Amino acid sequence: MYRLQNTLYVMTQPSYLRLDNGTVRVEVEQEKRLQVPLHHLGAIVCFGNVMVSPALMHALAEAGKNLVLLDEHGRFKARLEGGVSGNVLLRLAQFSAATSPEKTLELARSCVAGKLRNGRTVILRAARENESEAERLELQRQADALAASLRAAAVAHDLDELRGIEGEAARVYFAALNLAVKPAQRERFRLDGRSRRPPRDRFNALLSFLYVLSMNDCRSALETVGLDPQIGFLHALRPGRAALALDLQEEFRSPLCDRLALTLINRGQLSSGDFIERDGGSIFLTDKARRTVVLAWQERKQEEITHPLLEQKMPLGLVPLVQARLLARAVRGEDECYLPWMAR
Repeated sequence: MYRLQNTLYVMTQPSYLRLDNGTVRVEVEQEKRLQVPLHHLGAIVCFGNVMVSPALMHALAEAGKNLVLLDEHGRFKARLEGGVSGNVLLRLAQFSAATSPEKTLELARSCVAGKLRNGRTVILRAARENESEAERLELQRQADALAASLRAAAVAHDLDELRGIEGEAARVYFAALNLAVKPAQRERFRLDGRSRRPPRDRFNALLSFLYVLSMNDCRSALETVGLDPQIGFLHALRPGRAALALDLQEEFRSPLCDRLALTLINRGQLSSGDFIERDGGSIFLTDKARRTVVLAWQERKQEEITHPLLEQKMPLGLVPLVQARLLARAVRGEDECYLPWMAR
């Protein structure tokens, strides 16, 4: 059984991280700000101008713990990891599945099914909590549209058709998210479609940051079980793109990232002052806001849930690892198909 380890997020500029007798020591202007045992950490994520000593890099690589470097706004820059782990036979099976149109379509369908089903659950929840009858009916209509997309995805003939269904469903879903925001917050947090590079509104900026955090967890889960995060099924293969991590992430976007974003917005934990606009109209979170989001993310991952397939209680943060193991079984042919996590 795996234990959910902490991820250390370092955002203070400039910070220096070094190894100190089996601990990670975080210094700012040569003053200690934090000291934590290395064995308590699963990964270290650094934002912006953060320096890491060579000794700590070596210790992280030897212990199989990842070091992730992001720019000050959370965009991925680099990742340091140790030797490739996992059974080579599993990777051979993964490469074989990726070159089989039938197997690729089957696994891609599972990714889309998890995404659409969990997105529909978020929309139905918003409908139940909405005080406007007209908006409840509109949310229900959009949930019905996602159900139709689910049925269409199950019979898609090829990847192009499946991706088209997924893209149209995403458009419906993100339009519905606006009605999941409380009326008092809508003027400040209107989602004008999904914009990523760069985000063009506050809601998109928040989602993009949460997706970065989720992506790191999904990639780490795949590497832990021995799958190659670059070789995916739903997302097209491109140099430098962690396609399988993107595939796995799809089922977690709505129930983990989007719901947390809505909670932070609707409870007033983030305001318009927590965002800054850069040249060209791009929007990013402030340092203070990122700390608020990271704290909420860590707390969310500690929440205990019952896995619907395994019927076991576990921290929410362990679900990506469990799903990565189930995906590995499906790739090897030990399970008939991959069953995505269905949130409640």
